[in-house]
Amino acid sequence: MGETITLRQLGPDDLEVLLQVQEGLFDNPIRADQARAFLDDPLHEIVVAFAGPQVVGMATGQIMFHPDKPPAFFVAEVGVRDDWQRQGIAKQLCTKLMQIARARGCAGIWLATEMDNGPARALYQSLGARETADIVVYDWDDRAMDG
Repeated sequence: MGETITLRQLGPDDLEVLLQVQEGLFDNPIRADQARAFLDDPLHEIVVAFAGPQVVGMATGQIMFHPDKPPAFFVAEVGVRDDWQRQGIAKQLCTKLMQIARARGCAGIWLATEMDNGPARALYQSLGARETADIVVYDWDDRAMDG
């Protein structure tokens, strides 16, 4: 696209930035209450990529504490608008997010993706990640499963 990409780590004063994000970048429309809670929580991090005034990419994560080991960082979501993909933006976002995690004392950084998500797997391998085999992921995302 030729436009300069700038990255920005968002904080508690950046609610309006998230509220201005056009639908389609995140899985669902931005909810002001959830965006506010996310930005106010010091354990959550978000980096966005701007092309001019438009947010074209994002990466989010969360610091996790354990009583028996150093903090770890979970990369929760990485996304780039379709028209802006394959330009290195996701790699820039992940690199910045990992730098933030390391600066905050996180020893381990991890994430999960689907086996058939070739672009995501290629991205994470290009960042030097190890692919972990023989792990089973369980989830409780469907409220119909509760009780």
